Amino acid sequence: MTSSISRDTPRLPLPSAQGTAPPLPAPPASTARADARPDTRTTVEDWSAPGWGPPARPLTHERFVGQPQLSEVASSLRLLGAGAQGEGVRAVQAALLDMGFALHGGADGRFGQQTTRALRNFQVHARATFPNLQPTGVLDAPTLRALETLAPAPGTRGQSRGLPNPLYDGQPVRVVVALREHRTFLFDTKGQLVDVFPNATGTAGTPTRAGLKVVRTKLDQVAAEAAGARLWNDRHVFGTRILDLSWADGRHSAEELHGTNAPALLGGNVSHGCIRHSNEAIVLLHDALSVGDRVAVVEHVDDPHLRTPVPVA
Repeated sequence: MTSSISRDTPRLPLPSAQGTAPPLPAPPASTARADARPDTRTTVEDWSAPGWGPPARPLTHERFVGQPQLSEVASSLRLLGAGAQGEGVRAVQAALLDMGFALHGGADGRFGQQTTRALRNFQVHARATFPNLQPTGVLDAPTLRALETLAPAPGTRGQSRGLPNPLYDGQPVRVVVALREHRTFLFDTKGQLVDVFPNATGTAGTPTRAGLKVVRTKLDQVAAEAAGARLWNDRHVFGTRILDLSWADGRHSAEELHGTNAPALLGGNVSHGCIRHSNEAIVLLHDALSVGDRVAVVEHVDDPHLRTPVPVA
């Protein structure tokens, strides 16, 4: 299934995730600039020697056309990573935000830790259709190609392809939580994508467990704050809503979908097993879901319990 969500569809403003990459190989001596220093450059932003490398691959996505930074990335003349700044970075950040990846602070044109984390989460996701992609958190030519293929059109949210199917072992679900890429997909009762939200999931010591679950109880803001005060001495730790989950067979899972008082941590593995969302997102999820609705928690969007997406050639 493919989907792209119009800006006219009700949606929340998504919040906004440093890394380095190995240097590109040095250019042949006969074509390198006299002032080039290929053996000493240490930041990905330094690599932009003209006159060498493969022919330029034209950008085709409206989001990225006309961006000199990204044209160099597409031609393998440059990598963009921690410390990079510019309109090309901003365009990539905007695409990641519209795909539901966490970027606390928004598209500011500065490539920092949040952007590194968001791009790495995208790379983890995109490996379902681009198996050779590496989750480095650095924008290289293969990652930009994947973004061109998967990012929605300007002014829309979601993805052009590569979405999870809202079925778990043949049973329709309203929500798919993809743990490795830190995104939550909300579908309507007809299986159409409504929106995508960034999430934070369990640590290695307290992991979020994959499987088919159902909404057991819905707690409003008053109840969520009371639970936070009682359990953690912090009224805001669960944010503004809680959706308590049980396993599909009725066993209590001791896991919830809930909000957060630390939105900058979305996109990572930081919880005690629950699935955190921004407070704006959890309100939308709370209002959209009913007790008994199914929630599929999977590692990847190509999980064998879901119908596997067709790889891009």
